[in-house]
Amino acid sequence: MEFGKYFFEFCKRSGYDHMLRTLGGNLYEFIENLDALHSYLSLSYQEMNAPSFRVEKNEDGSMHLHYYSDRRGLCHIVPGIIGAAALDFFNIEISMKIVNQTEEEERTGKKEHIVFLVTQTPLFPCKERNDFSSSSQCLGDSEKQIENQLNKEKSHWKTLRGIITLGKGKLLRGFDPVYPKSLWIDTKTFCNGLPFHMVFDKELKVKQAGVSIQKIVPGIQTMGICLDQYFRIIHPEVPFTISSIQKFINSQFVFQTRREMMPESWKERPMLELRGQMMWMESLQCMLYLCSPLLRTLHELEERQMHIADIAPHDVTRDLILLNQQRLAEMELSNQLERKKEELRILSKHLEEEKKKTEALLYAMLPQHVANQLKEGKRVEAGEFKECTILFSDVVTFTNICAQCEPIQIVLMLNSMYLRFDRLTTVHDVYKVETIGDAYMVVGGVPVPVPTHAERVANFALGMIMAAKGVKNPVSGNPIQIRVGIHTGPVLAGVVGEKMPRYCLFGDTVNIASRMESHGVPSKIHLSSSAYQCLKNKNFEITERGEIEVKGKGKMHTYFLIRNKSATENEIMGRPMKDFDSGNESIQVKPAAEEPQNRNVRSNFCTLL
Repeated sequence: MEFGKYFFEFCKRSGYDHMLRTLGGNLYEFIENLDALHSYLSLSYQEMNAPSFRVEKNEDGSMHLHYYSDRRGLCHIVPGIIGAAALDFFNIEISMKIVNQTEEEERTGKKEHIVFLVTQTPLFPCKERNDFSSSSQCLGDSEKQIENQLNKEKSHWKTLRGIITLGKGKLLRGFDPVYPKSLWIDTKTFCNGLPFHMVFDKELKVKQAGVSIQKIVPGIQTMGICLDQYFRIIHPEVPFTISSIQKFINSQFVFQTRREMMPESWKERPMLELRGQMMWMESLQCMLYLCSPLLRTLHELEERQMHIADIAPHDVTRDLILLNQQRLAEMELSNQLERKKEELRILSKHLEEEKKKTEALLYAMLPQHVANQLKEGKRVEAGEFKECTILFSDVVTFTNICAQCEPIQIVLMLNSMYLRFDRLTTVHDVYKVETIGDAYMVVGGVPVPVPTHAERVANFALGMIMAAKGVKNPVSGNPIQIRVGIHTGPVLAGVVGEKMPRYCLFGDTVNIASRMESHGVPSKIHLSSSAYQCLKNKNFEITERGEIEVKGKGKMHTYFLIRNKSATENEIMGRPMKDFDSGNESIQVKPAAEEPQNRNVRSNFCTLL
């Protein structure tokens, strides 16, 4: 019983409070309409296996509550639920006790049938209340109290207000219906006005039917036929007998036409379902089934070759179909919008991915802050850098290699080499300016000035010498050799061009760095004196080359960078190069002679101010 009270409170807190309060104006009506509430909820909760309630009034003011359920043992929570509802909604206390308990065989198996005797006592000041569905005794007491109060009051308006209040009370609580002595409606009007209704007796013989049912199920026109020949009961799941229908008379009954009894031309259509209430007519010993077609959309209507005109104008099924059709149209529009939204989201995602690819390509060509200024339409001013370190490198005997190889072999060799060098630019955080043929140019301290520009470029140069050993000469099959030259000094940097803009360096520093490379030695890193001054106290092993004649510069004192004393080969390389070494492609060709060193390929790099 306590669990039943808790369950009732739980239902109220779950949002069903308003729905439960409006089921009926008294406890009798409340219980009578519980089955209708369960039928409504079953539309949302398909697996719900609800019990059924039927209530009978007794002459002494008590009630007999019949409880049917497929689940045994739950009857003990019923007094808690009904008692809590009576106290909360109708301000009365009730007592319930089991007077009969049986099991009955139904279509779905055995159902538990419990009969409760329900008696009640009102909580508000009423000496006696003998009827669940009215409050006549309380009204009598209330009327006497109001009359006494009115006699004491001398004010005319107070008296008038009291009469109006009393009138309201009678209208709300003391309603007694008035029935005519004879039925003022003819049979034809009744059958047309209620096109979906049937009257049948205890033997299920049809006595009367609405015109629309006769149109859809022509066999019903033969009066006296048995109803179960043309229909089956879908809900509740009970045998098609008068006794079973009477047990669940408060439930909504759903009938479905039998396919085998329909005309041959209709057998491919979906079967019609009817939903409505049963009303037992004691004087005629007949049952009235007042129903409507169970249809939700115009499509379902068309499938059964029916029309809106077949449904009575007062039947809310018309409104349900039209409103549902409007709702379906709105849902379809909403679904279209959702699909478009999803398409836009996917397109936006792809656009973002393409944007990232474009930005990555742009950042590979230009420094990020320069690229961002160009994207915003701003003019990029040239900037002067007081000190930076520039590196040039090229492949020894590149001209001879090109003369003896197919172009694709040269492309594969350069690509293999540049992939290694590009990775090293990320490892040592130096900026790759550009490549022309076999020439590779990087700078440290530009475009972002850093005090360690010389060390970064020096470590990068050491990594280049190591990485070049993993690239095969397509002529000889031996590792290629490169020359590297480094110089430190001031430069001017800016963006040149509009169609294919490049971030270029200008100044004598570029020219001298190029000369360091062209006057270098294979597999050696050639340093100018300014680069040596930046590196001499930075844990690098450097040997002196001495004075050499440099084209266009005269005699210059230069050096060779040997190694970094404090860094291992793996640290210089950033990570093992197994992935590159194992995947290298080379072609064995007859070796060629050394080429002259004087090649005029630096004109694109160097512009003297």
